[in-house]
Amino acid sequence: MRNQRWIEVSVGAFMLLGLAALLFLAFKVSGLAQTSERNGFEVQACFGDIGGLKPRSRVTLAGVTVGRVAAINLDHQWFEACVTMQLEDSLVNKLSKDTAAAIQTSGLLGDNYISLTPGIDEAWLAQGDTLKDTQSALILEQLVNQFISNSTRD
Repeated sequence: MRNQRWIEVSVGAFMLLGLAALLFLAFKVSGLAQTSERNGFEVQACFGDIGGLKPRSRVTLAGVTVGRVAAINLDHQWFEACVTMQLEDSLVNKLSKDTAAAIQTSGLLGDNYISLTPGIDEAWLAQGDTLKDTQSALILEQLVNQFISNSTRD
């Protein structure tokens, strides 16, 4: 009897440990886990359409994650989405003011993220600067609708 109870407790503990591990992995993969706050600087970029971009989406440079989307707000004057990005401190005095920002998609139906392309200007990006060269997200539904309307005209 005592041996049976020990086995039941062991199996229960193992199941709880497995459930906790799955929960931890789910938070890590989804990007919802609170990561340690890194020092960095914020820059903004305004886009005509951000598609499915969300706060905490990644910001990449040459495919390497160098920051996260901190906030997304609507510019009520121009009706554009203004995105605030938190970039790593290692990029201070390394990215020029004419750096371009484009919203990309991981795969065909994946997450949206911001891809940065360095420019050639001699002035560097600093805290609070705004990127002027931006490219909005490509919306798959718009492309399909455009293809259908073009094919029906023929």
